[in-house]
Amino acid sequence: MTPEQIAAASKPAVLELGDLFSRCPATLRRARLLGISGWAFYITSRAGALGDVRAETVAAALGFIAPDAVADGWDAAARTVRPVEVAAANLAECCRWGDQQLGLLPGAARLAELLHRIAGAADATGMPLFAAWRAMPVPQGGAGAQAGVGLLLLREHFAGAYLLAVRAAGLTPVEAVLAGPEGEAGAAACGWPPPYPPIGPLVRRRLWAEAVTDRLAATAFRSLGPGEGAELLELLAGARAHLRRSGLAA
Repeated sequence: MTPEQIAAASKPAVLELGDLFSRCPATLRRARLLGISGWAFYITSRAGALGDVRAETVAAALGFIAPDAVADGWDAAARTVRPVEVAAANLAECCRWGDQQLGLLPGAARLAELLHRIAGAADATGMPLFAAWRAMPVPQGGAGAQAGVGLLLLREHFAGAYLLAVRAAGLTPVEAVLAGPEGEAGAAACGWPPPYPPIGPLVRRRLWAEAVTDRLAATAFRSLGPGEGAELLELLAGARAHLRRSGLAA
């Protein structure tokens, strides 16, 4: 398999697994412990790695969430707690979830090794959020925790690559969301108000952006040796199956 094929094949599992910890009840309790709303925690836990920046900067880095919705969450959280503290709490929850849910998975250490090698080899140019997360100090933890962090990092790399590809395709972020699988419901969930443009003309551009995303991400997968791409896909499939049996994945 080529690096681009490996990137494309691994993307669905990475996007799914790299976000699961954020929906864990224990993670969501962190918002209450920090004294902020669930929405403020969602925005700041993801973008807090950027540090004390303006909401406009956060909106530009996140890309697919409406700027007003970003500002609502970011500014509300900033009045109570520093963004980097929320990001650090989020990373700690990722490690906790990884240890609990992935720690006993056969091959967890190998999965973590491959994920971190790919994330370390990735070019972060034009991907400030991925670069910020990669620079975050990682709490100590076992193989499961390291696998969880690796999934988070690679998910942010794919997200950053997709945002670049969407803009290169001539799509606005809201157009890309509308052309995606959730359509208008997804746009509303991301805070974009109607009226919305017709979806039909946008779909082809979005598909092109997906292909470009794989091409951009593929450079990081060149760090894998012969046979390691297939091994990575097998390990991701095993993790996905394990979490689905546990009722934690769709």
